[in-house]
Amino acid sequence: MSAVTTALMPATGLIGPNAILQTIEALRALRGDQDLERIFAAAALGHYLEDPPHAMVDEREVARLHQIIRAHYPAPVWQSIMSDAGRRTGEYVLAHRIPTPVQWLLRGLPPTPARKLLSSAIERHAWTFVGSGKYRADTGRPVRIEIRDNPVIAGERADQPVCHWHAAVFETLFRRLVASDARARETNCSAAGAPACRFAIDY
Repeated sequence: MSAVTTALMPATGLIGPNAILQTIEALRALRGDQDLERIFAAAALGHYLEDPPHAMVDEREVARLHQIIRAHYPAPVWQSIMSDAGRRTGEYVLAHRIPTPVQWLLRGLPPTPARKLLSSAIERHAWTFVGSGKYRADTGRPVRIEIRDNPVIAGERADQPVCHWHAAVFETLFRRLVASDARARETNCSAAGAPACRFAIDY
């Protein structure tokens, strides 16, 4: 029987700065500085282009930025931007947040124990990417992750799943540490009327 875990979240509604920092880099790479400045001005976050955040940020700022990107571009474009931002966030976590010996250990393990250990590590740090939301994970195969009351899409309405940033973060970590063919997809999304945002990760 697979383990089911629930992370405790602080009530402060804060999210790690990479939700903004890596979105800056993705926008710049995919759309150029002119679009970058226009999007951040529309989100009332232009100050972050001059003075990037290096501490936890208000989850409402992250939501505003991500939602404006989705509203500003057609689906294939915003999906590429948010997926690239999520991939960059995952790469940052690998470079700066998961010690190299731990990465060696995970890569040397068979996928099943590596999957469970990585899932536990994600759970411990879930508050950094779900803010005031409620995180829950089933570490079976596929790994199933649920984010209830996801603040990044608060008040948003869509006809399809929109949490490409979260999915790309999960996929990057699992591909690098569990299985090179790992794939993360959002199966249900609160923005599309589901009670929670749910992700399946398999390989």
